[in-house]
Amino acid sequence: MQEDFRLIVDLVSVLAVAACGGLLAALLKQPVLLGYLIGGIVIGPAGLGLIKELIQVETLAQFGVAFLLFALGVEFSFAELKKVQAIALGGGSLQITLTILVTVLVCGVTGAWGALPAKGVFLGAILSLSSTAVVLKCLMERNETETPHGQVMLGILVVQDLALGLMLAVLPALHQPGEAIGIAVLTALARIGLFAAGAVIAGKWLIPPLLRLLARTESRELFLLGVVALCLGIALLTEYLGLSIEMGAFVAGLMISEVEYADQTLTYVEPLRDIFASLFFASIGMLIDPLFLWNHLELILGLVALVFIGKFLIITPLVKLFRYPLKTALIAGFGLAQIGEFSFVLASEGQALGLVSRQIYLMILGTTAVTLVLTPFVVRLVPIVFDWAESMPWLKPYLSGEGKPLEVADELPIKDHVVVCGYGRVGKNLVKLLQQHNLPVVVIDQSESRIQQLREAGVPYVYGNCVSFHVLETAGVNQAKGMAIALPDPMSIRLSLKRALELSPELDIVVRAINDKNIEVLYQLGAREVVQPEFEASLEMATYILTVVGFSSTVVQREMQQIRNRHYLDLQPEQSASQVSRHLRQATQDLNSRWYPLPEGSPLVGMNLEEADMRYLTGVSLMAIRRTNGEEIDYPSTNTKLEKGDRLLVVGSDEELAALNEFALGRAAVPTDNSACQWVTLNTDCPVLGKHLADLDIFQQLGVQVQAIRRDGKFIRFPDGKMSLQVRDQLLLCGSLPSLNQLEQLLAPKTEQPLSIPVVKASEADALKEYLPTDSVWD
Repeated sequence: MQEDFRLIVDLVSVLAVAACGGLLAALLKQPVLLGYLIGGIVIGPAGLGLIKELIQVETLAQFGVAFLLFALGVEFSFAELKKVQAIALGGGSLQITLTILVTVLVCGVTGAWGALPAKGVFLGAILSLSSTAVVLKCLMERNETETPHGQVMLGILVVQDLALGLMLAVLPALHQPGEAIGIAVLTALARIGLFAAGAVIAGKWLIPPLLRLLARTESRELFLLGVVALCLGIALLTEYLGLSIEMGAFVAGLMISEVEYADQTLTYVEPLRDIFASLFFASIGMLIDPLFLWNHLELILGLVALVFIGKFLIITPLVKLFRYPLKTALIAGFGLAQIGEFSFVLASEGQALGLVSRQIYLMILGTTAVTLVLTPFVVRLVPIVFDWAESMPWLKPYLSGEGKPLEVADELPIKDHVVVCGYGRVGKNLVKLLQQHNLPVVVIDQSESRIQQLREAGVPYVYGNCVSFHVLETAGVNQAKGMAIALPDPMSIRLSLKRALELSPELDIVVRAINDKNIEVLYQLGAREVVQPEFEASLEMATYILTVVGFSSTVVQREMQQIRNRHYLDLQPEQSASQVSRHLRQATQDLNSRWYPLPEGSPLVGMNLEEADMRYLTGVSLMAIRRTNGEEIDYPSTNTKLEKGDRLLVVGSDEELAALNEFALGRAAVPTDNSACQWVTLNTDCPVLGKHLADLDIFQQLGVQVQAIRRDGKFIRFPDGKMSLQVRDQLLLCGSLPSLNQLEQLLAPKTEQPLSIPVVKASEADALKEYLPTDSVWD
């Protein structure tokens, strides 16, 4: 009884310290996984020594990995697995084989561990495994499990987990002659084949009726109990067959993934998965000995560097060999360049068999632990590095192949169609309604199963990532009448919105907001309409109730529309300025953002944002303004005026930010194509003063349009030809860059020296002559 109570105390201690460590990591804006590991170090044997029953805690922690892989299997359907089967089976097997061969070669050349090849094979097996739990957790936190690099990494990890059973079977035979090793391999392969055949049979004929029976009871707890028993039962079966528990849990998830209750199963299991996963990561932390790491710091850091570099140099070329883009290969190489938690299992078995000493075992343990701790930082840092690399002109060509469509429907509408990003429940219903009104539609999705649904339904599609410029261009965003974004994660929503507007600045885009915090960000990035499902449900229910009790339906509809026009602010919870500011920083992390100081004397000073129209004229989105007095305006409205000394938080590509700088300085800004826009102020000696716009043939001759005039604080958009020009008028001119250069010298001539005009055509020269001073010099 006392031992049972001790185990309860240990479990409570582990969960409590994991919660505290995770909370601390979250407050410091670090991966929560790091907090779990540090929490385990603190209460483990090498720390405060609070945990007495370490083996029992580790046994329970295995449930964490089992549930992690079970949930992965439920999401990672056979259709998705088929999509990456080549890189998973071929690339994963080659990666394991090459890692073992390289390790044996290095051990043989350096003489490490003597001349026994078995030790090199054992060490290579340990190094070949990457961390399924850590990588999966990082991908889930970033909503990247369905991205190309996420699918590649998970496919390779699945093969590594399958290989673990084979490694455990072969390990005892490493001291035996070659025949014994061959027999061990054949026996392990026979077990795997037997288990796979049984899994296919059960997945087709046993699992679906069982889940239907459980669902018919309409009991949530009974359904959950049945699913958990199924998961752990299959996991124990694989352990009995000499394979790994983790492999069994993953296969159990795959068996359920094709059943209609897969989503319901995942919803029920997720809380258990998260709790036991935190227990697992904390148990890994308990194995880490900080004192041993410190005493051998240089050696372990050297080994860590060798592991990262070595595995990266093996995995990256392999992924590239299977014709994946360079960017996908590099991300997969960095993401899998660590030693996995299952290497602990192999290392323990190796120590028991006498393949390694206690000192070498602790060295392997320390190196593995450090790589696991570093992995979340590497996964987080890689996208930032690629954003920087893609901004480098000499690197961009090598990375530009990323995101090309994997497949395109035979016939796509080329003009006046609607592009729908995402074919989940919302996207599917939207496409159905659009087709009922005979509107041409193109759907973009990167899920193989959903693409198959589009093929069967005969809906035009582009198989790829909505974030990619290549995919958006293939879908005809430039010629589309409108676009709807119904993606599952906020980062992809923001990026696809920004990049679609870079391709087509005037495109009408409606976006589904995942939560209320993203509504203002999406409007600021240029969405014409943002729909938040929970708020919309509230508005529709309120509309029905108010109409039923006797309110005028017209008045009620008008009130509801006013709430929508105010971006649901009436329904959103109150947030402090610091909370809004913090969320704004988080939302712009995945975008190319920077603080831009508004130049002194800029023509934009004194204009409101509607007048400046920076998004249309330069492509940048303004997210916040910081005044000289310290005041910060997050998500400024169109009526907000720009003031002297303002610092602007802007989002855009490097070309767009460069265009903003030129525009704010009063120079010609070229946002995308060869068109340019520029503010010009008319001085007292300007030759066009007093003339009507309609009489100035020079504008028509050079193909320049006066898009706006700002006079005495008043803003006039698209002035008519009857307006006469006055001193200190500010003109917004748009046209070709050479034409603007010519007009700038005409409208703002220098009095200190003769005016010099670039070489122009004869027709343009005749139009210019009547406005030029008589002493001008023609080059």
